[in-house]
Amino acid sequence: MKPKALDLFCGAGGATKGLQRAGFHVTGVDINPQPRYCGDELIQADALAPPVDLADFDFIWASPPCQAYTLAAPLQKRDNPRLIEPVRELLVASGKPYTIENVPKAPLINPTTLCGLTFGLRVKRHRIFETTFPVQPPICPKGHPGDWLIVFGWSALKRSRGAGTGPKKDRGKTKGHSVPHAEAGAAMGIDWMNRKELSESIPPAYSEFIARAFLAKPSIGLDPIWHGNITNGEVTP
Repeated sequence: MKPKALDLFCGAGGATKGLQRAGFHVTGVDINPQPRYCGDELIQADALAPPVDLADFDFIWASPPCQAYTLAAPLQKRDNPRLIEPVRELLVASGKPYTIENVPKAPLINPTTLCGLTFGLRVKRHRIFETTFPVQPPICPKGHPGDWLIVFGWSALKRSRGAGTGPKKDRGKTKGHSVPHAEAGAAMGIDWMNRKELSESIPPAYSEFIARAFLAKPSIGLDPIWHGNITNGEVTP
């Protein structure tokens, strides 16, 4: 029987697909309809109050909205709700192993950073991951050389960065132009989402990598050495 994973704020299932590839039966929860969700089961509900027993799952994944934390969001949108803290409270109370995913600079504890280029993808897309177990990330290519895409909002741009060679004045410069949706999806390893869903997703390679790290050495609940201690709502390393 497959281990069971719960994907909170699942969207169309970028993280779900990676969990499935790692061998999980995945149930997704999202407050919005997700007609293209790729998981085994979808529940339309508030991910902060999922109508399931968290104890029934072997592993929980959560990707709360990033708009309150991303530097790419317009200033007028920075009043979006900050959901990482209530999500963490929910997951810690469950006693189950978990991962919280978000953008760089989000307030995650001892996060692991992943980059698409380390997985052979044509997308940079840095994301960070708080886990209840140690994850040894692959090395991010220094300087991010070569041609790759960035996917954000409703846009997908092709970028090119030198590898430190050539005239000094040209090193580190980037150029960008829009690319078709199909090319952006191929760069992410996703072929079932529309443009909006793609912009809110992570490459499945990320969640597959982290899920396999968990399956290699699963931990039960919170590891106080790796993850930190949570006492009276305060987090300490």
